[in-house]
Amino acid sequence: MTKSDDVLRVGIDLGTSRSSVSGSNGERHVVESYVGWPVDMVARKVLKQEVLIGRDALDNRSMLDLYRPLEEGLIKEGSQRDDEAVRELLRHLLSLARGEADNGKVRAVVGVPAEALRVNKQNLRKALADLVDGLMIVSEPFAVAYGLEALLHSMIIDVGAGTADFCVMKGRLPTEEDQRTLTTAGDWLDQQLELQIAQRYPEAKFSIHMVRGWKERHSFVGPAPEPVVVTMPVHGKPTEVDITEPMQMACESLLPPMIETMVDLLTRVEPEYQERVRRNIILAGGTSLIRGLDKRIERELAEIGGGKVKVVKDPLYIGSDGGLAIALDAPDSDWEKLSG
Repeated sequence: MTKSDDVLRVGIDLGTSRSSVSGSNGERHVVESYVGWPVDMVARKVLKQEVLIGRDALDNRSMLDLYRPLEEGLIKEGSQRDDEAVRELLRHLLSLARGEADNGKVRAVVGVPAEALRVNKQNLRKALADLVDGLMIVSEPFAVAYGLEALLHSMIIDVGAGTADFCVMKGRLPTEEDQRTLTTAGDWLDQQLELQIAQRYPEAKFSIHMVRGWKERHSFVGPAPEPVVVTMPVHGKPTEVDITEPMQMACESLLPPMIETMVDLLTRVEPEYQERVRRNIILAGGTSLIRGLDKRIERELAEIGGGKVKVVKDPLYIGSDGGLAIALDAPDSDWEKLSG
């Protein structure tokens, strides 16, 4: 799917935990948002690579100086490695989107958390200089709304690792007043779960990466679908441990700030449209996959007249697919020229 000018158009969802890219040539990829460099000459000899990205970086993290380019929705700043990490991640995503094609022109729509859109726009331009020919930076929930054509009387709640982004769509480009960002999202949940397990099983040994994996496989709110039993070392011996209650407590701790923010935004919608928005709430992002989250939010909405919540079918790609949809529709005048 390309336009007649043969420019490759891509949508990029730059996330704290995972980033995805969708290209007008049909390429779609998702990678973990990690970048690592070998810590010394031994690690370099073992790995035989100058830089590792995504799953390769995570799997070999003991030999790497490991970076996550985003934290709590913001592009990290402060060191040359921080700058290099976000640039390497973007370069990798673009190379995946290009596939086997030559180095033709590329126009990219990049979706970032709403807070990063306000604070880090210049850093993102700098990171993409010489990598793309045209750029648009949009908030992630807006990209989701555009991809779903949910542009009028809807609310997008995009719950990722670093942030939960809220956006009310009113049939026009959203303003700052239409959007909110919380840092109580997936990473915060991981920390709560780690704390709960450590308090209950002080002799057990586990890492935050193990906790994240358990959350991704077993998270839920409301009644437990089944006991959550995992294996971790206790006094050096692999031991089965029941973490059902810690999992429930950690996941449900996300709800109060999420509900409060959702209701606050709903009350700011024009009165005659509030019911329509309540009945068109869309959950996106990896953390939206917590089982029972949609029904629990609907239960909370009952107190203000009821509502309907649905989870997008493809949460890992919905952001980049939305960015691609914007890229395909945008006229030449809307693109920011970065090179050439």
